[in-house]
Amino acid sequence: MTSIQMSAKDEMVERFLDHASRGDLVGVSTMISHSSQLLNESGKEGWTALMLAARNGHFDVVKALLSNGRCNKDSVNKSGQTAHDIAKFWGHRHIASLLSDGGNSRLDEILPDTRSVEHENYFSREYLDRMSDKRTDTEWLLAKQSSPETVFLLFHNLDPLVTSGPEETNTTQPKIKLCRLRRDAVENLLEKSDMLVIFLGVEKSDGSPTSLVSKDEDKLVAWFALKAKEDPTDSLQLTKSNSFFLKRPMPSLFMLNEDEAGVIAQARSVLAWHSRYSFCPTCGSKTKVDEGGYKRTCLTEDCKSLQGVHNTCYPRVDPVVIMLVLHPDGNQCLLGRKKTFPPGVFSCLAGFIEPGETIENAVRREVLEESGITVGPVQYISCQPWPMPSSLMIGCFAVAISTDIKVDQNEIEEARWFTRQEVIDALVKHHHPVFTMPPRQAIAHYLVKHWIGINSNL
Repeated sequence: MTSIQMSAKDEMVERFLDHASRGDLVGVSTMISHSSQLLNESGKEGWTALMLAARNGHFDVVKALLSNGRCNKDSVNKSGQTAHDIAKFWGHRHIASLLSDGGNSRLDEILPDTRSVEHENYFSREYLDRMSDKRTDTEWLLAKQSSPETVFLLFHNLDPLVTSGPEETNTTQPKIKLCRLRRDAVENLLEKSDMLVIFLGVEKSDGSPTSLVSKDEDKLVAWFALKAKEDPTDSLQLTKSNSFFLKRPMPSLFMLNEDEAGVIAQARSVLAWHSRYSFCPTCGSKTKVDEGGYKRTCLTEDCKSLQGVHNTCYPRVDPVVIMLVLHPDGNQCLLGRKKTFPPGVFSCLAGFIEPGETIENAVRREVLEESGITVGPVQYISCQPWPMPSSLMIGCFAVAISTDIKVDQNEIEEARWFTRQEVIDALVKHHHPVFTMPPRQAIAHYLVKHWIGINSNL
C-alpha cells in the first residue's frame, strides 16, 4: 500500500483549522502572525477557520479572524454556506450579527422586548395617596394632626419605631410592623419645638392608584412621619411594651410587608434630606420647613434661593444605574462583589449617574470603570426607590461587546461571568458552591431572575 504523506503546508492548515474549531484563540493568533495566508485556507468540504469558529460558537476567535482585515467572510463551503449562514443555523446569534455587518455587531438582538412589562419592586408600592396639593394648606394639615384617626410614624436617627408581633406559623407573614401611633400617643411630642413633621399622604380604600377612602376630605385618614433630634422615648405614651426603634436599615427594613416598605421609602428619604439640609445651600443661612415637609425655605430675605425655582429647596433623589451585563453569547451574565458584601455574595454592577449624563452612557461608563468590560446596547427594565438614604435604582440590561474582565480594585473586589445554569442553581435552587444572590427584595435579584425567566419560564 502506498503511503500518502501530508505536505508541510497541508499540515499547517490542518493545525490552524483545528485551533479555530476548538476555540484556541492563542493558537489561532500565533499562526496568523506567522502566516496571514492561512486566514482563507479551507479543509474538508471547503470549511475555513472562520466557518469552524462560527459553527462552534467561538466569538473571540471569530473577532480575531475578522480583525485581520484579509479574512473573507463571504467564502462558501461545498454546501454553499457562508460563515454567517453557519452561525445562524446553529443558533449563535451574537456571531451571526458580527458576521452580518462587518464587525459592528447588532448585539441588541440578545435583549428581549420588555417594554410592556411593569414590575413592582420592594419599596415601590404606593400605599398612600400623597395628595401633594394639600401640602400648602396649613389649616388642613393642622386639622389632620389633631384628628384622633390620623396615623403617626415615629423615627429616631432615621430608624422607624416598629412593633414585634407573636411568632407566626406562616413564614410569609412579616416579623415586624410599623408602629402606627395615634394622636394621644404623640401629643407631647408634637408640642416640642424641634419636632420635624412630614405629611406622607392619606390612605387609599383598596390599594388602587386613584381610589380614596372617601371623597369627604374630613374623613380621609392622614399619615405623618415624626422625627426629633433627641431620643423621643421618654415623651412617648405607649400602651404596649413590644415596640422598639429598628436599627441597621440593611437588612432590617426587608422585614416589613410590601405596603409598609413603600411608606418607609417615602418617609425615610424625606427625613434623610432634612437631616442634611438644615442650612441653605445657597447662602448658608438657617431654613424653615414648608409645604408639609417637602420644602425648606431660607430665612434670609435677599437670598437668591427665594427668587424663582431652585432644586436645593426641595427633597432630592439621587439616580443610580444598576445593570445586569449580558455576555455576547446571551447565555452568561456578569456579576461582581464589593469588599463590603457578605462572603460569597455577587450582585449586579451599579453606580451614580453624573450631571449631564444619560442612563445609557452612565451604564457604559460604570461597567467599564468597574470591570473593564465595554458595553453596547442598553435597555431599561425596571426601577426601585432605595431609602438608604434617598436613591432611585434604575435597573437595566446591558450587552457586552468585550469579555475580558479587569476589575477596579477600589470599588469591585471580584467580577465573573456566570452561566445561566449557575445562576439558576443560586437563585432558584438556593444553593451554589461558588456564590449567593442578593435577597429577593433587591432589584438586582429581580433583574437576574427576569433574565433567567425570559427563556426558562421561571
